[in-house]
Amino acid sequence: MALTVSGVILFAVICLLLLRGGYLRVLPAIAAVLFGFLLASTGMAPTIQSGLDGVSHAIASIHT
Repeated sequence: MALTVSGVILFAVICLLLLRGGYLRVLPAIAAVLFGFLLASTGMAPTIQSGLDGVSHAIASIHT
């Protein structure tokens, strides 16, 4: 749960920076958010979540 919340916050900050910088318009941003909500309710959501979990574990296992 904490990883999911931190991921949401990270992507929200990225989207806000892109909106403020003029690289992303408001309507495409809204469309992307709505697409995310619809995608989360499909049968592909567990596959996407496991892929994100794998990436986060790979990043966490990198020792500097």
